[in-house]
Amino acid sequence: MVIKILSSSPNAYSTKRLVEAGRKRDHDVEIINPFYCDLIIEKKTPEIYSEGKKIENAEAVIPRIGVSDIFYGTALVRQFELMKVFTTAGSQALTRSSDRLRSLQMLSRAKLGLPKTAISNYSDQLIDIINFVDEAPLIIKLLERKKGLGVVLAETNNAAISVIEAFAGLGTRVIVQKYIKEANGADVRAFVVDGKVVGAMKRQAKEGEFRSNRNLGSTAQIIHLSEMEEMAAIKAAKVLGLGICGVDMIQSLEGPLILKVTASPGLEQIESVTKKDIAKIIIKYAEKNI
Repeated sequence: MVIKILSSSPNAYSTKRLVEAGRKRDHDVEIINPFYCDLIIEKKTPEIYSEGKKIENAEAVIPRIGVSDIFYGTALVRQFELMKVFTTAGSQALTRSSDRLRSLQMLSRAKLGLPKTAISNYSDQLIDIINFVDEAPLIIKLLERKKGLGVVLAETNNAAISVIEAFAGLGTRVIVQKYIKEANGADVRAFVVDGKVVGAMKRQAKEGEFRSNRNLGSTAQIIHLSEMEEMAAIKAAKVLGLGICGVDMIQSLEGPLILKVTASPGLEQIESVTKKDIAKIIIKYAEKNI
């Protein structure tokens, strides 16, 4: 099978692991940088050129596209779809999951647990927005995802107002979410492939930090999900139409609350913690759909 991995970071752990896993299963695997691709749009014969060379005989595509690259990345995936090539993440699913607000709205409609959230279009009544969610402390996030950056814990209502005003002054929209105290700076990532949870870990923020992102120094350990947590992760992936994703949840007194769904979750930490060959599972998912 001919597999194309769409990645602008060929030396990233996840990219290299997918190449390794694919070649171990005797597949022809090539890394394609989305930014070096040209799309030829015609009535009957859509084509893609990578660094001047026409891409032919592709049977499966595995997108590894960051949120900042989503516009051209999804256009490229859409072109492969026009060429009848299977992709492990469809263009519509990538678009939905990259839009924080849209994905939260879709998850809400599916009656999945979420932290209570409010957003305003630069409202002057900021105290109302805060009261809609809860009293401080509150979590304030940029709508654009930044790997934990642009996420602020406001300890008081006045602090929350100041933060929102500061972001608004930069022309940036934010969402305000209820702070889940009982989570104690921890969250859970469930890795979903083909409608099944294939690995899960609990990430704990370092002392003095409330964000559990790995790049901010969090630690992680394997976790066995409750039935409710597992079903929430599977349903979230299905709602957004993602065959592969990472579903981040908080364990609360109300049950699992979904924070976000990531279409291109990293493999390094989940493989290290669970000792599972997640890359191989992804390759087998692509094989199944050819």
